[in-house]
Amino acid sequence: MQKAAVLSKLKEYPQVKEIEEESLQENEVLIEQSETGICYRDILTSEGFLPRVVLPIVPGHEISGVVRRVGRKVTQFKEGDVVASLIYVPCGTCEYCRSGRENLCREKKTFGESINGAYRKYIHVPEISLVKVPQGVSPEAAAISACVTGMVVQALEVVGGLKEGQTLLVTGAGGGVGSHAVQIGKALGARVIGETSSEWKMEGIHKVGADFVVSGKDFSKKVKEIFAEGVDLVLETVGSPTFNDGFRSLKFGGRMVVIGNVDVNPVSLPLGNLILKGNSIAGSVSSTKSTMKKALELSKEGKITPVVGKVFSLDQVPDAYRAMKNKELFGKAYIKF
Repeated sequence: MQKAAVLSKLKEYPQVKEIEEESLQENEVLIEQSETGICYRDILTSEGFLPRVVLPIVPGHEISGVVRRVGRKVTQFKEGDVVASLIYVPCGTCEYCRSGRENLCREKKTFGESINGAYRKYIHVPEISLVKVPQGVSPEAAAISACVTGMVVQALEVVGGLKEGQTLLVTGAGGGVGSHAVQIGKALGARVIGETSSEWKMEGIHKVGADFVVSGKDFSKKVKEIFAEGVDLVLETVGSPTFNDGFRSLKFGGRMVVIGNVDVNPVSLPLGNLILKGNSIAGSVSSTKSTMKKALELSKEGKITPVVGKVFSLDQVPDAYRAMKNKELFGKAYIKF
């Protein structure tokens, strides 16, 4: 038996319970976690906005730690290795998995939604989901290497095609995703504007590396006071509250990559602008093992520093959810075991 935060009913908070230890499968490793991150997606899951959630379930998908046991068919990892996991288990055989785009796998099983997740100290993870964590990478950086930093590398570099010298706008730049996206944009050689609806976060966004920070309604006007033509790329980490102004911030030929949707409301799209300005909009989902490895290397090199908003105990998960929903944190919320 071990303690875990368990979501038993939608529209409620996870509660700490004793759960049965699982049997280690032949293709799995047992990981001991020191901490895990809390993602806004976990909140959306608890509120019933994500499909195919199996209840009761242990939420959480930001997994890393030390390997304590290995199944008999595991070949790439051994006891004592430090590892991090994708937020899902891919099938490994479909066209997406075979081409290194396992984030698009139609048969993947997501931790904290279809299979028990990370809100517990010990977790079994199939070998196919794991990468080794380089020496010198902190537990905080390892924990967010899939859902946050690897996801942002996927969005900016793979999907968005961000190049050195280009301009980038990050919406929600004071959040757990945005504060790291600013750093990654700078690491990739971009000039970065951070946007926030919370003016008290502006100083912190500057400190994590943003060249400029904008806040308030109609922030696209402020963006164009900085870059008259607009920006090459917008990373939309929020969704409908910032989507329209983010889109209006694009230059001719500019691109928007959407990775956030915090309130799941639909958006209106000005098709005339999309066509006449030659803009493009793309969605980007999660990370691959390749982009996780890139994120871990950037962390090792000191180009990404985890922005720890607050550390909570397992019993304090409801407090963490409330703080995140109320925009009380600058940076990332963690659970420490």
